[in-house]
Amino acid sequence: MPDLLRLSADIIDSGRTDVPVNRVSQELSEIAPGIAMVESFSHVVAFATDGGLAVFDASSPLTAPAALQALRAWSGGRVHTLVYTHGHLDHVGGSPAFVADAAGRGFERPRVVGHEAVLARFERYRMTSGWNQAINHRQFGWLAGRGAGAAAGGGPGAFLPDDVAVPDHTYADHDVVDADGLELHLHHARGETDDHTWTWIPEHRAITSGDFLIWNFPNAGNPQKVQRYPLDWAAALRAMVAKEPELLLPAHGLPIAGRERIATVLTTVAGALEHLVDETVAMMNGGATLDEVVHTVAAPPDTLALPYLRPLYDEPEFVVRNVWRLYGGWWDGNPARLKPAPDADLAAEVAVLAGGTATLAGRARQLADAGRLDLACQLVEWAFQAAPDDPATRAAMTDVYQARHTAESSLMAKGIFASAARRQA
Repeated sequence: MPDLLRLSADIIDSGRTDVPVNRVSQELSEIAPGIAMVESFSHVVAFATDGGLAVFDASSPLTAPAALQALRAWSGGRVHTLVYTHGHLDHVGGSPAFVADAAGRGFERPRVVGHEAVLARFERYRMTSGWNQAINHRQFGWLAGRGAGAAAGGGPGAFLPDDVAVPDHTYADHDVVDADGLELHLHHARGETDDHTWTWIPEHRAITSGDFLIWNFPNAGNPQKVQRYPLDWAAALRAMVAKEPELLLPAHGLPIAGRERIATVLTTVAGALEHLVDETVAMMNGGATLDEVVHTVAAPPDTLALPYLRPLYDEPEFVVRNVWRLYGGWWDGNPARLKPAPDADLAAEVAVLAGGTATLAGRARQLADAGRLDLACQLVEWAFQAAPDDPATRAAMTDVYQARHTAESSLMAKGIFASAARRQA
């Protein structure tokens, strides 16, 4: 059984980045007496009580059975309380496995606890099932061979399983739940989602933080998802620090022990988000366009070098765009893009001006070779949209976007560019 607290302390204190911090081993580690974590696609965190287990999150539809098996090797007690940190599929999709496990053992169904907005999320997922499946395919499809796409909920059928467990107990702002004598102090805050719960467990001086800490740059800018709330996110992290926790149990990444160490991590992440918001809003107030903001505001390099803030999933540029959307709407400030011509029509005109799609595609290859993949993608996209059936154009499109995929660091950017490279006419 790995010593996850020793590992996280070594990584944080040394700043080393050569050790995986987001593992999907499906192995259980006892973090402290009566507290366990199964490292899954979304972790399963369990607290032992006299009458069974209080569990946080159920992982994804495909990872839950193995996570549950690991949990059962640690305790066969009844799961009397299942808390959703939020309603993302990788946190709630495995709940049918927990319900079935209870039935198979002759136990009552777990009481499911979550913020009241989880219910609205479930309805939105059902309304936009096809869209969410497409998002997952783009975001994780290039990882399908490694199992991540499937673990995230990819595959046939509805995006949200029909039998996902709906919360029995919901709350609005804060609540105290008695979980077989263990007090769970639930706190709502907007961050990656509008239905997020972080929980203070005073008996253990522990916090289950859900996705408020993911050991990557905060997922506050996902280009394919609904609005995120970086300033609320930062406030939630500071509220956690105010509790002076001795143990932090995130839903992704490693647990962290020690009041000072936890405070350092959470305040640093909060500061990174506040910096992006402050700089973006200042430029908006000064009349800048989105193009100017995106190419000016950035996170300091030393921040992005920290082992828990590397931009390997989301990235600061996407957060800046989400800040603009939150405070400024969807128009980017360029009048030509307020009511634009169809992309294909614009591409055809550009191709005519360039002297043909071959010229555009050729120049895109030159720019890619010179390291200007941003410009190369725009030119090859025009060429592809103007002549999607031309084999040479399609080959250039594939090569340029594949090069962009390779060059990017964040999973989100990699997923979109890889998806672009796979397109057919």
